[in-house]
Amino acid sequence: MAFWCQRDSYAREFTTTVVSCCPAELQTEGRNGKKEVLSGFQVVLEDTLLFPEGGGQPDDRGTINDISVLRVTRRGEQADHFTQTPLDPGSQVLVRVDWERRFDHMQQHSGQHLITAVADHLFKLKTTSWELGRFRSAIELDTPSMTAEQVAAIEQSVNEKIRDRLPVNVRELSLDDPEVEQVSGRGLPDDHAGPIRVVSIEGVDSNMCCGTHVSNLSDLQVIKILGTEKGKKNRTNLIFLAGNRVLKWMERSHGTEKALTALLKCGTEDHVEAVKKLQNSTKILQKNNLNLLRDLAVHIAHSLRNSPDWGGVVVLHRKEGDSEFMNIIANEIGSEETLLFLTVGDEKGAGLFLLAGPPASLETLGPRVAEVLEGKGAGKKGRFQGKATKMSRRMEAQALLQDYISTQSAKE
Repeated sequence: MAFWCQRDSYAREFTTTVVSCCPAELQTEGRNGKKEVLSGFQVVLEDTLLFPEGGGQPDDRGTINDISVLRVTRRGEQADHFTQTPLDPGSQVLVRVDWERRFDHMQQHSGQHLITAVADHLFKLKTTSWELGRFRSAIELDTPSMTAEQVAAIEQSVNEKIRDRLPVNVRELSLDDPEVEQVSGRGLPDDHAGPIRVVSIEGVDSNMCCGTHVSNLSDLQVIKILGTEKGKKNRTNLIFLAGNRVLKWMERSHGTEKALTALLKCGTEDHVEAVKKLQNSTKILQKNNLNLLRDLAVHIAHSLRNSPDWGGVVVLHRKEGDSEFMNIIANEIGSEETLLFLTVGDEKGAGLFLLAGPPASLETLGPRVAEVLEGKGAGKKGRFQGKATKMSRRMEAQALLQDYISTQSAKE
């Protein structure tokens, strides 16, 4: 059975009847990336305008009597619509599709069929799978690599066929129709029932498919192949955009170019060279800065060593610095008789810490200091260092170390 959305992919609304409505749950991904479970209802209609997920194409979004449909899935010959409001079985309802999402999926899916057919025709590159992503789509081709010339040839050919305004037709064939053997495809789902749906691009391709498609290649507008990426199992992913996605990509790219032109104070043709010059300058500055930090670390180490307050617990905090900076200080001091507590980073935020001193003492003190600073660390050979999330608790860590020294002195 073909749904209404498959029989007329351009329909934006239609009326049907509710068959059933049962309590259900839907697992979704929340804003923080964690899984959330929504309580609601699984609604089955006599027919549906909303495409259920399948064939590499995501499901539609839309409304039933202005009630939002959050997910559509296929179950045999019926489609399940998840809503958070119940609907009365037997009632007539108006179904509307989110047309922007639907037409985008039509453009990407028909674009995939076209690219797949052209890649096979020109270079015998077989498609093994594809993914319609949120921002871009990928076709997995059964080849370890592709040349830039092959990619350019495919892009040129598919856009020529779009300009030729080739029709795209959808037919239904019975399972015993001899023509089924001539149609390409990657097999049918285990629970498939009814006739086989065949999508044909006139003179180019015929393929078994359940998705929604444009009726003419001219509706694709344009296809842009962004390049290739290494895929799984020694295959290659061909990354592409079709239709309105190309326009949105160009708008973003143009916005980026304008911003770079303003920042770099040069024309677009000079952006790359300007960035290379900035990178070289940054490397030189970073090298000079590192040398200065090393010199400063040596100077600080000698000052601490010669200070009248030397002994017990020696503490130093700097906003600027890194692990190497702290280790240089510890190396220059080179004493295992004194506890050295060094920290770098934002005083009220996160940072790094290093504790140096008698190895036996650090086995106890290192983990405790890390706990106070709400961080993690590890130690060996008279050093314990790590990351801290609460530099604001440095004074607590310092008091802990001083109490330890006082206790040890009292024992002696």
